Amino acid sequence: MAPERSSAGDPARTLALLWRDAEREPGPSRGPRPTLTVGRVVSVAVDLADAEGLAAVTMRRIATDLSVAPMTLYTYVPGKAELIDLMLDAVYSDMSRTAPSDGGWRALVTAVAADNRALHERHPWLAEVSTSRPPLGPGAMAKYEYELGAFDDTGLDDVTRDAALTFVLGFVETCARGAAAVRTHDRSDADWWAENGPLLARVFDPDRYPRAARIGTAAGEAHDAAYDATHAYDFGLARVLDGLGALIDA
Repeated sequence: MAPERSSAGDPARTLALLWRDAEREPGPSRGPRPTLTVGRVVSVAVDLADAEGLAAVTMRRIATDLSVAPMTLYTYVPGKAELIDLMLDAVYSDMSRTAPSDGGWRALVTAVAADNRALHERHPWLAEVSTSRPPLGPGAMAKYEYELGAFDDTGLDDVTRDAALTFVLGFVETCARGAAAVRTHDRSDADWWAENGPLLARVFDPDRYPRAARIGTAAGEAHDAAYDATHAYDFGLARVLDGLGALIDA
């Protein structure tokens, strides 16, 4: 299945919804003020994606959860493509921003990475959405503005600063996907190795693959697993910072 992507809906309608006035949200123009709002639809969609994944988010399912007819939702949101942009912008607006006000660039970038890691942990479905064309709403703009600030004192030009941020966020997203995969395993690594280890031992020749045997064993014993998401993140972030440091120093 192809991944979902942001900015895939009608641009004019999406931007109008993203930058809507909360006091004048779309809805019936006559009669009593409706209890359903765009914000409520988005909130239910985010909760559903958090609990069951993005595939569970359909207009029919949201309508069921809201106890309204499916066609009623289209009064508020044109379709799933526009809804995904609204969901992204909502979680971007609500994400933590913990960068210290007096820290150097390393501390600031570390905070930006940690904030995005926490965002992915809270909303694992984010890894299912390609944002190469980001949603251009207030939440996304505020997030971008905050994150760019981590590089204020680096001396990087604007294009390089944007690339450096993309580099950091790409690293965090890759780690988030790995961590999400670990969380969805149907059993522990210990159980998996208990079953598969003896089978591998029958066919694996350590003399033919000496590095794999030695290093794989050492890593497995160190992490008590073939893959440790926390170690991968900590080790990788340090290397990301070292790489950026070389660029900034130059």
